Amino acid sequence: MTNTSTERQACTMELLRQANLRPTRQRITLSFLLFGNGDRHVTAEHLHAEAVAAGEKVSLATVYNTLHQFRQAGLLRELAIDGSKTYFDTNTSNHSHFFDEQQGALIDIPEDSVRVEGLPTPPPGMRISHVDVVVRLVRE
Repeated sequence: MTNTSTERQACTMELLRQANLRPTRQRITLSFLLFGNGDRHVTAEHLHAEAVAAGEKVSLATVYNTLHQFRQAGLLRELAIDGSKTYFDTNTSNHSHFFDEQQGALIDIPEDSVRVEGLPTPPPGMRISHVDVVVRLVRE
């Protein structure tokens, strides 16, 4: 492992500790894959395939559980597309997405490019945490 890889792995371990998640071997590997090279959108299946290709013995169920733990810790944002596909976004800022329907790919829309007006007042004791806007794309 190069110094850069070692440094990135150390950063992912610190990220897990700051999120109050024990840095297990599998969490370290998955966080390294998720956060090691900038923002990205992944499905559990895609991350599982990457982990297996990297030599990690991890079940798909463990990948799902870890992604949900990361989401609960605020490290990921979860986006359900069509009710059948769930994507996890490493960019947790409030932003919208393009969805390429043919490629099944999410693309970030810059934060200030979409304005949502006229939101309803939430019920007492509740607040709006964010609004998900997904703009669907098809090839011409």
